[in-house]
Amino acid sequence: MTTEIGEFLRAKRERVAPEERGLPAGGQRRVPGLRREEVALLAGISPDYYVRLEQGRARAASDQVLDAISRVLSLDDVERDHLRVLARPATPLRAVRAVPAPGTRPGLTALLDAMPQVPAFVLGPAMDVLAVNLLGDALIALPEGPRNMARHVFLDPTSPAYYPEWDKVARETAAHLRRMAGLLPGTPEIAALIGELTIGSDEFVRAWARQEVAVKTHGRKLVDHPEIGRLSLAYETLGLPDEPALMLVTYTAADERTADALRTLGSWAASGAAERIAERPPRTGDLHRAPATER
Repeated sequence: MTTEIGEFLRAKRERVAPEERGLPAGGQRRVPGLRREEVALLAGISPDYYVRLEQGRARAASDQVLDAISRVLSLDDVERDHLRVLARPATPLRAVRAVPAPGTRPGLTALLDAMPQVPAFVLGPAMDVLAVNLLGDALIALPEGPRNMARHVFLDPTSPAYYPEWDKVARETAAHLRRMAGLLPGTPEIAALIGELTIGSDEFVRAWARQEVAVKTHGRKLVDHPEIGRLSLAYETLGLPDEPALMLVTYTAADERTADALRTLGSWAASGAAERIAERPPRTGDLHRAPATER
């Protein structure tokens, strides 16, 4: 019987060598790492209960039991929280409100536009770009139409050139998506994206099989932009208190060369936007608006 929690725990068992826990490494082991009964022994629970937990049949796992298993498997804080989400489907972490349709929060758009020197965008739980400011749009350089960061990483053939550390970005993307899938089980957009990536990308299949989970709160990222070259960026990811399924992502320059390049990119983006506005046919309201030289 294979379950999501079973796949997660098995992957974490396999990375722990028996000798690391004072157990003999000999004998005929069919799989690497710890056996189920060894995890149960080290965690102080019955083997039968641990088997039921991996099979998704132990619905009342306590914090003490899950913390003990986490210690045996050397889970970090994010992995431990993910285990709790998987073990207890009724956890409050899953009571995340449905994602609002793009455009229902004009305040977010206004906030993005108020940061013209900072590339910024809002991501949905399936990593769709729901809103983006002018500089952010120029930086991420995604094709027109529905834009999705995970599809860009795994399905866009230009992605490895855009991300010099592509393997790292791919693993982080899969790990973030796995966390969101745990927090929002059954979300159609997430399920559809995982299915699409599984069919379209062998690299995603390999990254997904690692069962890694990550919270992308901050860090560094290298980008090789097609117009302004290599950029070293620091990113911050901010949760929205009233919409916990959405994230505000901002980038700042990590060195002077990148700062200069972002200023250049911003100037180009602003010039292009001004040209598009100038070429736009006037609206009815525009016909009654005085030219800027007369105001």
